Amino acid sequence: MTWEIEFFNESVEAETLSLPPKILAKILHIFEMIEIAGAQLGEPYTKPLSNGLFEIRAKAKEGIGRSIYCYQKEKKIIILHSFVKKDQKTPKKAIEISLKRKKEIDNANN
Repeated sequence: MTWEIEFFNESVEAETLSLPPKILAKILHIFEMIEIAGAQLGEPYTKPLSNGLFEIRAKAKEGIGRSIYCYQKEKKIIILHSFVKKDQKTPKKAIEISLKRKKEIDNANN
């Protein structure tokens, strides 16, 4: 069974698809690799953050793009937030948004 990638909502899908073209191309390529490899993909493409969050890491001439995601049952990955990174560290606000969305998913599944 291959892995399935979903967006948290239409807004997250829109923010992901509005990333600069070369960053978006890399993110979409990594999505394809995740659908095949799932949790085993690892660095340099994905990296664990904390509290059950992970990030997809895409670098291009236009900058550095990130999509934060979490795992769900049945080999499903939910994209919670996507953005262009401006600093060395992942912004605290991006993690807060992602944690809030993950909590909504967890509560809906309990």
